[in-house]
Amino acid sequence: MEIKGQAALVTGGASGLGAQTARELARQGARVAVLDVNLEKAAEVAREIDGLAFGCDVTSTESVLAALAGAAAGHGAARILVNCAGIGGAKRLVGKDGPMPLEAFARIVTVNLVGTFNVMRLAAPAMLAEEPLADGERGVMINTTSVAAFDGQVGQAAYSASKGGIASMTLPLARDLAQFGVRVVAIAPGLFMTPLLGQLPTEVQESLAASIPFPKRLGHPDEFARLAAHIVTNLSLNGEVIRLDGALRLPPR
Repeated sequence: MEIKGQAALVTGGASGLGAQTARELARQGARVAVLDVNLEKAAEVAREIDGLAFGCDVTSTESVLAALAGAAAGHGAARILVNCAGIGGAKRLVGKDGPMPLEAFARIVTVNLVGTFNVMRLAAPAMLAEEPLADGERGVMINTTSVAAFDGQVGQAAYSASKGGIASMTLPLARDLAQFGVRVVAIAPGLFMTPLLGQLPTEVQESLAASIPFPKRLGHPDEFARLAAHIVTNLSLNGEVIRLDGALRLPPR
C-alpha cells in the first residue's frame, strides 16, 4: 500500500513512538488522526503535521467510537492503524507491602492489551468495508508490543503479560483478516529514547545503552516510525512480530 493519500490513525500519538510515527506517516503523505488521552499534546502534534486530534481512552468503547467517527468525518475511513497507546509499571508478585494488588496488574493489561484489541475491533468494520486496492489489500494494523514480551525482567509480570498478549494475537488476527485483505503486524521495540527514559539520569541512560550489543545507544523514535511506515508499504509483511532492539536480550534485572 502506498502511504500517500491514505487516512491513518495513531493511538498514543501525543508523544514518544506514537508522535514520531504520526509525523512520519504525515511526511509520506498520509492524512493522520492523532488519538490520545492527552488531547492537549495530541493537538500539538496534529497542528505540526496538519492532522486531526481526538481525545481517546482506548479502554472505553464509547471514547474510541467517538474518536473514530471524528477521524472518519475529517479524513474518511482509515486504511492504516498504528496502536502505540500503552502504559508501564513494575511490581513484584510479592513486595514489601504484600501481594501485588490485582488492580495494578489488571490496569496494565487492560490498557495495553485490551485497549489495543478494542481499537482494532472497532476500527476494523470501516476498514473491511473499503474497496480493495489493486493488490487486493484493504488495510493494515500495526501494534506495539515489546521485547519484554519475550524476556521480561523482575517486576515486569503485568507489563510482559500485556505485551506478550499483543505478540501472541498477531498471527491469529492476521489469519482472521486475511480473507479481507487486511494485514496485522507487531513491532517489539527494545530500549528507546522515549519521554519516560528521557527523565532518567544520564548515567542510567548510558548504562542502559551499554547493554545493547549494537548500536550501543538507545533506539531513536524515528527508527520505530520508519519501520512502521515500511510495514505499510511491504505487502508480504503479515502475521509477524518484528524485534527492533539492536540484538538486546533483557537480563533478569
